[in-house]
Amino acid sequence: MHPVLLVHGINDTGARFKKMRDVLETRGFRSVHAINLTPPDGSITLEAMGEQVIDGVRACRDVAGSQMIDIVAFSMGALAARSALHDPDVRSSVRRFVSISGPHHGTVNAHLSWKSGTRQMRPGSRFLRDLEMDAERWGEIEVYSFWSPFDLVVIPARSSVLEGAQNRSFLVAVHHWMLSDDRVIAAVVQALSE
Repeated sequence: MHPVLLVHGINDTGARFKKMRDVLETRGFRSVHAINLTPPDGSITLEAMGEQVIDGVRACRDVAGSQMIDIVAFSMGALAARSALHDPDVRSSVRRFVSISGPHHGTVNAHLSWKSGTRQMRPGSRFLRDLEMDAERWGEIEVYSFWSPFDLVVIPARSSVLEGAQNRSFLVAVHHWMLSDDRVIAAVVQALSE
């Protein structure tokens, strides 16, 4: 199985993935790494966070001794990961990308903050438009997007539906519970195991 890089969301750390990481390791994933975006509060641009994801991809590859890795990213981290995928080296070394509750088409909640990265998560932002215009968005990468129709952080919740991805909804009541929900974790394991 390929190494896995975990990318957390806003105001969080890689520790949020503890349950999922434990399950992945129990299921035989030999190398699971969680990065910590700094600062995690949306005060830097998503491109700057993407640079940290690029560093995380390279470190994950080096530690695991593997050229190909998988990325699982949550919420804001999914947009940082998509920014990182613009780097040709990263794009060519990612086998699978799993987005969990990523605000791919923006969230109205982003209007509550004036921080650089948060503003980029507003519906219709230049950053989001540029992501959508990327003609070679995925290349050879297999893409999955898992989301909840009950999400009150990503509004509208369908903003997590991603063109070109295998989209699947889960009836999970709270945004961050997506990372500890047994059904979502099982879907992540299945996606990365296929």
